[in-house]
Amino acid sequence: MDIKTFSQITSNLPANIAVLMRGPTGVGKSHLSRAVADELSLPFIDVRGSTMDESQVSGIPDFETSKSTGVATFCLPSWYVRACREPVVLMLDELNRSMPQVMQSFFQIVLDRELGNNVEGETLKLHPETRVFAAVNWGSEYDVNDMDPALLRRFWVVDLEPTVNDWIDWANQNGIDPVLVDFIRQHPEHFRPDVSSVDPGTVVPTPASWHRLNDSLVHMSMAPSDIAGSRTDIFYSLSSGFVGTEASIAFTEFVARYERVISAEDVLDGKISESKAKELPASEALSVVDKLIENSKDNNWNEKQAKNAANFARARGGEQIVYLWTGVSKTQVLPNIQALHSEIGNEVVDLVRKARGLGK
Repeated sequence: MDIKTFSQITSNLPANIAVLMRGPTGVGKSHLSRAVADELSLPFIDVRGSTMDESQVSGIPDFETSKSTGVATFCLPSWYVRACREPVVLMLDELNRSMPQVMQSFFQIVLDRELGNNVEGETLKLHPETRVFAAVNWGSEYDVNDMDPALLRRFWVVDLEPTVNDWIDWANQNGIDPVLVDFIRQHPEHFRPDVSSVDPGTVVPTPASWHRLNDSLVHMSMAPSDIAGSRTDIFYSLSSGFVGTEASIAFTEFVARYERVISAEDVLDGKISESKAKELPASEALSVVDKLIENSKDNNWNEKQAKNAANFARARGGEQIVYLWTGVSKTQVLPNIQALHSEIGNEVVDLVRKARGLGK
């Protein structure tokens, strides 16, 4: 399932339906559950089962209460108590790498939405609006426990397959450097390669590792946008530790020559001639159209800018005219839609009719 569909479903599920996300490490499972929490304006609590023992889930004996009442009770962990007192998104991470005792406590949380007991023998129940998410690293490269079939049946289960477009949409909204985003757009083979084809222990790129690389580069004053057109050894060395050798070589070279890459502003300002647009490799041209669509979300184009955008797509041929029109239409920015319609509206209609075998 792609990320857009996942987000649409999970934010609208009943609060008592637990969600199980399965997928390779680094695809962004924890980040996705945090995004749902943000969308629902709920606190996010991340609990990593692989690092916990039984006492950190089911609690420790409350000896003081036991002395005064003669009843054995347990002090439950703060993260669980908070999820009972107020609505939160509770993330049970690395579920199938947890010890069996921890998994059994997680089982009770998912199955019955309760843990522990008070002096009356009553359990402490999750808040009715608390949502439970869980994640497992799914794949033969991991040493994990088998999921209990009874536990698995209690979830809405989803196998996550984030696409490049999913990640690009997220990256554009979350401050990822635009040069890095351009690299992924133009070189999707380095986004998330098939880990089954590499030797165990080999560093390979994942959506999460590209995110960490971006944050590290920015922190070290080496944001790709700031050093574009130059080349440094430390840039490659840092990148290789996050995304591996092959991706780092390609990314370093991409940044070093980035001064030749066309921006949306170049097109809108009329700086790109028809001949130059026609000479672009297909992947780079599509990247430019994507930039135009992204630019149109936050800016109102004047007639000249809309004309320049249309001329660029027109120079690339019919498919990219339709692609530009479809992308700008989805932004729902009416001034840009109207301006672009006056330029290529009729052409789009003709192209669609021809594609359907209807002629003009």
